[in-house]
Amino acid sequence: VPKKLVTTVSGCADDALAGLVACNPGLRLLQGHRVVLRDDLSAIRGRVALLSGGGSGHEPAHAGYVGKGMLTGVVAGAVFASPSVGSVLAAIRAVAQAGAAGILLIVKNYTGDRLNFGMALERARAEGADVRMVVVGDDCAFATPGKAGRRGICGTVLIHKVAGALAEAGASLDEIEKKVTAAAKVMGTLGLSLSPCSIPGSKPSFQLAEDEMELGLGIHGEAGVRRMKVLPADKAVETMLKHMTDQSNASHLSLTPGSSVVLVVNNLGGLSCLEMGIVAGAAVRSLENRGIRIARALVGSFMTALEMAGVSLTLMLVDEELVRLIDAKTTAMAWPNILAGPVTTRREEVPAPVEGPRKLQEETGTGPGTARVEQVLQRVCSTLLDMQDKLNELDRGAGDGDCGHTHARAAQAIQEWMRSRPPPAAPAQLLSALADVLLEQMGGSSGVLYGLFLTAAARSLRGRSDFPAWADAMDAGIEAMQRSVPGAVVSQFPLGIPIPPEFPCIPHRYGGAAPGDRTMLDSLFAATQALHSLRSPGADPLQVLAAAVQRAEAAAEATRHMEAGAGRASYIRSSRLEQPDPGAVAVAAVLGAVLE
Repeated sequence: VPKKLVTTVSGCADDALAGLVACNPGLRLLQGHRVVLRDDLSAIRGRVALLSGGGSGHEPAHAGYVGKGMLTGVVAGAVFASPSVGSVLAAIRAVAQAGAAGILLIVKNYTGDRLNFGMALERARAEGADVRMVVVGDDCAFATPGKAGRRGICGTVLIHKVAGALAEAGASLDEIEKKVTAAAKVMGTLGLSLSPCSIPGSKPSFQLAEDEMELGLGIHGEAGVRRMKVLPADKAVETMLKHMTDQSNASHLSLTPGSSVVLVVNNLGGLSCLEMGIVAGAAVRSLENRGIRIARALVGSFMTALEMAGVSLTLMLVDEELVRLIDAKTTAMAWPNILAGPVTTRREEVPAPVEGPRKLQEETGTGPGTARVEQVLQRVCSTLLDMQDKLNELDRGAGDGDCGHTHARAAQAIQEWMRSRPPPAAPAQLLSALADVLLEQMGGSSGVLYGLFLTAAARSLRGRSDFPAWADAMDAGIEAMQRSVPGAVVSQFPLGIPIPPEFPCIPHRYGGAAPGDRTMLDSLFAATQALHSLRSPGADPLQVLAAAVQRAEAAAEATRHMEAGAGRASYIRSSRLEQPDPGAVAVAAVLGAVLE
């Protein structure tokens, strides 16, 4: 049974509503019922009241849409269960007694919701209330819908908004019923999921293999109409839109070039915001390619299915009046605060700032020729690309598992840079250019640290290419990675690391690490110590480099037994850090590739 962060399984629906109301001064609970109402019920006197609801587990639906300009109140059931007739009737009575000029029930097309809201409607009418009901069925999943008809899913939220704007403007019950009924007929929704969901205390409703996704599923954990292999986001979106608009599908939405729509990209509960942005962009591109104008786009969690890792797309055909109603102001907490304006992937980009002319280095240097430089760099790049998976695996112990991706990105950037121009042969120019590439393309903390190291090393090498100069350059690079803020005083540490006066015991550096902190600096520092031998007259540079590689590899392996003192790994218990630091391993591998 999947883990849930609830107080009790039986009380989770009540607890969720109580928390929502506690945090929102514009909401009130109806005593004795799982009903949320606007705090300012007196404001609806003489206006149409709007009530909706359904099972819990779809948050922020439905209580998130209570507010001025949307719903007057909602009735919630237990998780994935329709609310009772008694609670629906209590909500109707509450708004009727507040002076509502008619009441409209907005109900999703599920048997339980229709029965309970419908029975409450009949009883309220018997008491003299003017109550109507609109049933929303926007699901495009089934090619031949059965007797129950199309399910009501995320498109219902748009009906809440249209009806709420009309009611706030003082429209009559007849007018609101007519316009929302028409809007519901030009709307379609389809869901896609990578995982099932589970009611608190229960097992998942269905199973999906690691490489499978489900098309056309509902919002109560029920399976969909088609199971298929996981597709890239753009292809998944194209599959969804094709299914939604397929004319052989009896529940399809008719879209023709030139049509104007409101798009809702709805998180079914468990997708990351990153994935949602990718899906939203793919949906906009696909619709634009079909000649569809996207008047507005809403992206977020609007009607979920607990923790289901999935997304639904809703399209509503709109005219200028419907767009105005969608744009109308509301105080409902779950309605997004979006700017009114059309949606497009072809929006003009802000021009990049123009860089000032760089000071050209006049030195030519006496370093290795361009062909040798290219050979060395290609070996370094191929080494990093080959060990991408290994570095990622080592990095998973620290939480993110992206060290291999980061170094592969650096390798690919260097390869692209070499294809665009011959690398400079002069050592200072070469390291400076590499620093620019890594600072711009590599990303992560590694990109900055490599950039700092290479920039400082390049500065130290200006006008020099003798062997002792490389030892000095390594020292300069190490020092740059640990440089203090302006105004710091010099410490008594072996490397002479400066310390800000306000923190006399804590070195304050760009990178924040020192040798022994279980970082890439451990390998670099060990190699640098070995490279000091280049300052000795008659030193064999290859033998010195081989010794540096050995020291770096040993230092990388030694990080396996260290307590992390800096970087993301410092937040992880040492007992869980059972592998060597991936940054240190990468540095040793780079030096080994240079030696080869």
